[in-house]
Amino acid sequence: MRILDKYIISKFLTAFFFTVLMLVSVICVIDYTEKNDDFLHHNLTFWHVFTHYYVYLFPYFANLLAPITIFIAVVFVTSRLAARTELVAMLASGMSFERLLVPYVMGASIIAVLTFGLISWIIPKGTKEIVKFENLHVQEPWKYEGRNIHVKIGPRSYVYLESYDADRNVGYRFALETIDSTVLRRRLTADAITWDSTKQAWKMTNQTVRTFHGQTGESLQSIPARDTTLNLYPKDFASTYRLAETLTSPELNDLIATKIMRGANDTAQYLSVKYERYAYPFDTIILTLIGVVLSARKSRAGVGGQIALGFVLAFIFIIFVMLSRNLASVGSLPPMLAAWVPGIVFSVIGLFLYRVVPK
Repeated sequence: MRILDKYIISKFLTAFFFTVLMLVSVICVIDYTEKNDDFLHHNLTFWHVFTHYYVYLFPYFANLLAPITIFIAVVFVTSRLAARTELVAMLASGMSFERLLVPYVMGASIIAVLTFGLISWIIPKGTKEIVKFENLHVQEPWKYEGRNIHVKIGPRSYVYLESYDADRNVGYRFALETIDSTVLRRRLTADAITWDSTKQAWKMTNQTVRTFHGQTGESLQSIPARDTTLNLYPKDFASTYRLAETLTSPELNDLIATKIMRGANDTAQYLSVKYERYAYPFDTIILTLIGVVLSARKSRAGVGGQIALGFVLAFIFIIFVMLSRNLASVGSLPPMLAAWVPGIVFSVIGLFLYRVVPK
């Protein structure tokens, strides 16, 4: 690494982290102002709110606004170098524009690795605390209202509940069916099942078991109340508010595997989040390169105009991310493609700008 590389990387990273600190701090102040009535209603001190909420919300916002902060940092640093003719001196000394991009790619790679670690393992743990705090002090109390619930808990096993009381962890009108292809082989019914947290098992009331023997008829059996284990847990009836954001990558993979096995209809949205975590670091590098191409020459609009352009492009990128995520959740796009669409589109934009923008 040359001295010039270290110079640009240090300028880039310093501008990036300073931008993150300033922008996210302002957003947190605005957020605090909006939610202050809720905090006062629950008699929460500023220190309690800060240590139980904003200390986790800050890195969450920092990751969410990464496209904007990266653009601002790149445009600010590069346009300053161009305005002071430092870039002219670099290029005049024989350095190619492609070589000039190397320190930016190195700096963006550092941010990308940091981002991947944060969104895969660190930020989800903080988001759990955010959701816990909001459920206690900001959101309206949640109540499970599902009726006529059908859940696949095994290759041949299906559970039915007429209703479920999430406060008491009691399910009513329970049925466990064993089905081969489309043929019902066995059906167990009970008036209620109750979760025993000490035994980590379900307690069933008296059960009736009906076994079907094909053309030879069927048999009926009564079983007294007992404890049993099922691939079904109270967390399956808990709130799914921001659930994907609260799961680390291993936890998210486990949830996706369970949903695929059960044939859940919301699997796509979790797959989309999984693939976004892999695509997001690469998007960081793409946005960095676009920022360099746009700001590597003097502009009549000055640094402010170039930063404004960076804001616009960053917001367009975020809109693409949200749009592709929604298309994946409704099944219009495969989740993997949806996660990479913003990066693909902006790669094309970046290549076009590289070809046409004077450098």
